[in-house]
Amino acid sequence: MAKAAPASTGHLVHGMGTALETPAWPMIEVGEADAVLARFPAAGRIERLLWHSPRPFSAATLIDTTRGQFLLKRHDRHVRSAAELSQEHAFVSHLAAAGISLPEIVRTTDGASTLSMGEGTFELQRRAAGADLYRDRPSWTPFLSYVHAHAAGVALAQVHQASRGFDAPVRTVQPLVASFTILPASDPMAAAEAYVAARPTLAAFLATLPWRKELELLFEALAGGLAARLADQPSLWTHNDWHPSNLLWAADGTVATVFDFGLSDRTCALHDLATAIERTAVEWLRLGDDDDAIADPAAALSLIAGYVTIRPLSCAEIETVVRLLPLVHIEFALSEIAYFAGVLGDPAAAMHAWDAYAIGHAQWFLSAPGQDFLAQVGTAANG
Repeated sequence: MAKAAPASTGHLVHGMGTALETPAWPMIEVGEADAVLARFPAAGRIERLLWHSPRPFSAATLIDTTRGQFLLKRHDRHVRSAAELSQEHAFVSHLAAAGISLPEIVRTTDGASTLSMGEGTFELQRRAAGADLYRDRPSWTPFLSYVHAHAAGVALAQVHQASRGFDAPVRTVQPLVASFTILPASDPMAAAEAYVAARPTLAAFLATLPWRKELELLFEALAGGLAARLADQPSLWTHNDWHPSNLLWAADGTVATVFDFGLSDRTCALHDLATAIERTAVEWLRLGDDDDAIADPAAALSLIAGYVTIRPLSCAEIETVVRLLPLVHIEFALSEIAYFAGVLGDPAAAMHAWDAYAIGHAQWFLSAPGQDFLAQVGTAANG
C-alpha cells in the first residue's frame, strides 16, 4: 500500500462531491520540477510554475520554461509504473501518427517517454493548441453548450477511426483503468468474480459487503442481452474518460486537442460512446436532489449527432449504447474502489465509491427520471 505524502499548504483538488479537498498527492514544487526537467533536454529551464491541476489521482503543474510551456505530471508508482504508463503512450503515439491533435510527449535524455524518480513516475507534455475552458470544472459536469457536445462527438468518432490498427493487448491489471471484461461476458457475475479475484485489495475490501447480491440484482435488471449485442463489436483501444475537461477548445467551439488517456484500454467504440454520454449528460454530483432530474437528453443527442457525422451508427448500435449506459461505469468504479482501498488505504472513500458510484449510478437508471432519460436518448435510433 502506498502512503500518500502530506499535501502542500493551500492547494486543493476535486473530491467525490462538489467541495474541494486536501490532495492525496502533494503538488509539484519548483525544486522537484527542476530536478525532473533536467532529464528532459527539450524542456529548457524553469521560469515559473503557472498552475497546479485540481485533478485528484495524480499531481500536475503547467510550467513556463525558456523553451515554452509544458505540463509535468507525477503519478505515484503504485498507480502507474513506467512500463504501465508506456502502454498508454504507445496508444497516444499511434493516434498522433493517424492525425489526431494531441499534446506532444517529450522524451528524456535516454529517449524514454517516462521517468521514474523516487516514488514517482513522471511524464512531460508540451502545451498543445486550444483553450483549456474546463480545467477547473470537476468531471461529471456538463458541456457549456450543445455546440461543444456536438463537437465532442465529432472528435470522439475521429479518435475511434484513428485507433484502428493499434493492436496492443489489454492493459495489465493496474488501478484507475476503465477495462471491459464484465459486460461482454455471457455470465457477467462470473466475470465480476474474476475481476475482483485478480485484485486482492479490492477483494479484501468487498469481503465484508453483500456485493455479489447487489451486483446480481443490477445485472438481472439491466444487463440482459448485452453480451449478445456486444459480441460482434470490433475490439478497439478507446479513451474511456471523454468529458469536456479532457479536451482543449478552438474559438469556433470545435475540439482543438484531445488529452488524458489515463483510463484508456481495449474496449469497443460503443462502450466509449456510452461512457462519454454517462460522463457528460448526467450531473452525478447532484444525485440525491429531490426529484433526481439530473440528466440532459439534449446533450446526449447532440453528442451522438456529432459522432454520426464521422462514424454512422445503425439503429441497433444506438440501442446498444442506450443499453450500455446504466452499467458502463462498473469496471472503472471497481478500479476506483481498489485505488482508494489499496493504494490510499481510505476505506471511507472506497465505501462511498461503492455505494454512491458503482451501485448508486446504476440504480438511478432504474428510477423514473433515469428511465425517461434512456427513452429520450433512444429516440436517436429512430431519428
